[in-house]
This record gives sequence, structure tokens and C-alpha cells, in this order.
Amino acid sequence: MTTHPTAITPEPDALTKAPAKRADFQTSDDKDMLRAARESTKDLGEAKASIYWTDMLVSTAIGYGGIATAILTDSLAVMIAAGLIAALALYRSLMFIHELTHIHRDALPGFRLAWNLLVGIPMLTPSFMYEGVHVIHHKRTQYGTIEDPEYLPLALMKPWSLPLFVIVALLAPVALIIRTGILVPLGALIPPLRKLVWERASSLSINPDFRRKPPTGDFAKRVRWQEIGASLWAITLIASTFVIGWRPLLIALAILSLTAVLNQLRTLVAHLWENEGDPMTVTAQFLDSVNVPPPGVVAEIWAPVGLRYHALHHLMPSMPYHDLPEAHRRLKRDLGSGSTYEGANHPGMMALVGRIARSTMISR
Repeated sequence: MTTHPTAITPEPDALTKAPAKRADFQTSDDKDMLRAARESTKDLGEAKASIYWTDMLVSTAIGYGGIATAILTDSLAVMIAAGLIAALALYRSLMFIHELTHIHRDALPGFRLAWNLLVGIPMLTPSFMYEGVHVIHHKRTQYGTIEDPEYLPLALMKPWSLPLFVIVALLAPVALIIRTGILVPLGALIPPLRKLVWERASSLSINPDFRRKPPTGDFAKRVRWQEIGASLWAITLIASTFVIGWRPLLIALAILSLTAVLNQLRTLVAHLWENEGDPMTVTAQFLDSVNVPPPGVVAEIWAPVGLRYHALHHLMPSMPYHDLPEAHRRLKRDLGSGSTYEGANHPGMMALVGRIARSTMISR
């Protein structure tokens, strides 16, 4: 998942300049790797309800417990510790929105509704903000192009774009309250505003040129009830400041800002962002994406719910997050050392940030 930093715009010709490693992006598909991805994982792929429900519910309970502790304590040290725990736990809970866009609607009865009621609506990011949007990022002819809502050529932009890309996420919780508690209700009365909010501020995207199409059919019905629920909650939060003061809301917003920054940092290193905007082969898309596999354990914190295997996810988008580690082990074993598959495996966040930062410093 990504936030929507509309303040960051690529250089006018950023999408037409050649990337540092153009040859990588014009590579032919590695048919052996694609075949192995299918054949080595035939017995995987079933979403296990016990894992999904337990992981989501425990993470959510810890997160909200951390927020409550941070609000109620008089100790600054306890507040900081509880806030950090809450941010990490709610970050993990929030990342299930990514799973909701890929698992079959009938795979986990009640899970989508429960997630929206417990996480999506309270955090003002109901599942409609990702559903119907993230799937474009996985289309073979649209990944990495100007039509991809989740792609910016960050490695081709100016060096200052990277810190701005991360820092702007601090404002995400406040922006969501304004959007959901003020703009959406006003949009119900002002059609042009409603159209603007839907097109420009109703998706978790990073491409400022992306315009969302109107919802239709059953999806429009889901959007309606989720939007109403989120708006009522946002209005309640705003109204609460007149009853209990600003302190509880400000503490909660600070915790959620940390969650947003963590997600933005993960987004920053989810891809290499070196594509010039042309359609890419499946293998090229895979190599432009990032795995941060074990033995390191830190990646499980900043890229939870299977997102440390982001490149592998682009090979097998419907694979449940709990099966990705086993799928990775099998492909690594079957394809061997020096394979194309190894080309998407990276050692950690700092190495990836360094690579992208160095790329922005190359004169183009």
C-alpha cells in the first residue's frame, strides 16, 4: 500500500528519459523462472482463515491497546514506548488491505467486512481506497507507465524528491480527516467537489497524474457504505475535541503519522523505480521489484504481511502472504545460484535507499 503525496511531481521529461539500466528493462522473459513459479508452487495458494484472522485481530488489539495506553499514561517514556508499539502493530493491521485486493472474495468469509469495521474505517482507509486501484499496478501493459497509480520514476528525479516523498507522509492522517470528515460530506452537496475528491483523493496512490474512474455495480455499493462509515467516524473524531480536548486526538494522529511514514519508507524501496515509462516484460517488472528475504528479521517489521517478498508477489499476485516464504525457498532451490530470480533479492532497506539515492544524483 502507498500514500498520495500529490506535492511530488516528476520532472516534465522524467518519464521520457532513459533509465540508468535500460537494458535490464528490455530483457526478454525468463521462461524457466516463470515456469518454475507455476510448477513449484502448485500445492500452495490457499488462504488459511486461522492465520489471517489471528494475525489481523491480534495486531489490531495490540495497536489500539497501545494508543489507549499512550493517551491515558502520564509518563512520557511509557507514552513513547506504547506509541511505537501501536504504530508497528497498526501498520501490520493496515497492510492487510493489500491482501484484500488479491484474495478471492469468497476465500475468507467475513474477513473483508471485519477488517473494514476494525481497521479500515477507524483508520480512515477503507478497502475501496485500494480495491480497483492496486490491480492496475499488476497489469502487464500498465506497470511502470504513466497509467500506473503506484509508480513514480523516483530514481530519475531530483535528490530532494526522496526525503520529500517520505516526509509528506507525516501529513497523511490529518489529510485523511480533512478528506473524510469535511470534503466528503461537502461533496454530497456539491457534485463538482464530489467528482474532484473521488478522482484525486480516493485512492492510495503516488502518481499525481492518476485520475480514478467512477465506481460501478456492487463496488459502488461497497464504496457508499464504507465512505459513510468513515465520514461519520471522522466527524466524531473532530467533534470529540470539543468534549475531551485535543490531546487524545493529537496523540493518535502522531502514532498514525509514524505508521504512514513506515509505509512510505517501505514504498520507497518496494521497487527500483528506474523505468522510463514504457511497458515492460513480466521478468523486467520482476527485476524492477524488490525481495528482502531472510536471514534478516528486520524486514518483517518494515515490510510485514508478505511485503518483504514484493518481487515474488509480482510473479504470483494471488499467493497468500503466509505462503510466500515457502514459495521463495522453493524457487531459490529450484532455480539455483546466479538465476534471474536472485536478481530481485536485496540485502535490506539501507542498501536500497542508497542505490536509489545514487541514481538520483546521476546527471541526465
